[in-house]
Amino acid sequence: MIKILWIFGVLAVVFPANNVLGKHLNTHHLTYEDLPLSQRRFFNNIRALLQKRLNQNAVAESDWPSFNHALDSPHNALADNDNVAKSVVAIPTPVLVENWPKVAHRFGQVTAVSIDPYGNPVIFHRADRFWDSNTFNETNNIFYYIENGPIKEATIYTLDAKTGNILSGWGENMFYLPHGLTIDTHGNYWITDVAMHQAFKLRASESQPLLTIGTPFRPGSSVKHLCKPTSIAVATTGEFFVADGYCNQRILKFNAAGRLLRIIPQPPEFLSLQVPHAITLLERLDLLCIADRENMRVVCPKAGLKSSKGEGQPAATIQEPDLGRVFGVAAYDDIVYAVNGPTSMLPVRGFTINPKSETIIGHWGKFKNPHSIAVSSNTSTLYVTEIGSDYQANRIWKYVLV
Repeated sequence: MIKILWIFGVLAVVFPANNVLGKHLNTHHLTYEDLPLSQRRFFNNIRALLQKRLNQNAVAESDWPSFNHALDSPHNALADNDNVAKSVVAIPTPVLVENWPKVAHRFGQVTAVSIDPYGNPVIFHRADRFWDSNTFNETNNIFYYIENGPIKEATIYTLDAKTGNILSGWGENMFYLPHGLTIDTHGNYWITDVAMHQAFKLRASESQPLLTIGTPFRPGSSVKHLCKPTSIAVATTGEFFVADGYCNQRILKFNAAGRLLRIIPQPPEFLSLQVPHAITLLERLDLLCIADRENMRVVCPKAGLKSSKGEGQPAATIQEPDLGRVFGVAAYDDIVYAVNGPTSMLPVRGFTINPKSETIIGHWGKFKNPHSIAVSSNTSTLYVTEIGSDYQANRIWKYVLV
């Protein structure tokens, strides 16, 4: 088995003793060009996966040599008693799964994706409805088409993680203009509807909410009202956060019973949000990371799950020239995967973010108009949804974390 180790400051490639190439390494000076084509392909594949995906707290990106340098180094031949190695922690890279789903679907605008307790992706879509300049009264944010009633067809579909085929659907005659969807560890569905100006907690396939935040079709900025809420993040403690959203530019924190605990930002907290479009929790770091869309950044204030200490302190901020308008964020251990949307001439793609170092540590994917992202720590899969003006543009992409 070939092993890659960090030895005395260089990248070393270790071959087993019975490997012909390994024996050659012990007695000869070998360069990259001397390797067989299959071995060179191996190194190229490893380089593509690992380059710029390192945890910057473990090894600085500039410390990585090229594979050519590693092979040409005098340290490339290892003695049997060479046992001092520096471990390298690689950040998983999203790699696209081709030809998934197996069958094309005819969804409406796919505004959200989450992952159920069985590892299957679940999408939230608008069917035949669109959000354009004629959808809301610009003065009071009232939805113009209340009299049309809720969307008649299913708005929530569970897809098979392996094939992408539809397993089940529900949510008909319930929602007016879907936006956010989060499924917690207990399988509860947390949903936002921007037309109704409400957030809901529901059990799968049930129409009666377990919990409702906001007043139906009555936008406002009081503690009893929401205005076009966008996203919900749920902690394992039961506490949850609602991004409120397009109008109020705030985050509301509630206990498990729905009692308001905190508003972000609040004095003396200096944090100005402009369309907090998506939120995600990094519980180990006690951070709530926000896709601050129109400010073109990701900000991560203290969540206050462990204690109130640190609440109101300056948030970790990730804002770099190529980030653009951030539409979706999803936590994976202590890092965040994000997607931007159309922003001037910037590429529309995915980002790997380290909130601790406040830096972008990787780029991946290529999109047109992504709207949401979800990641599963159990199955190491990641999903991105896109919205558009027809069913071909409204789709879901699957990635595996390598």
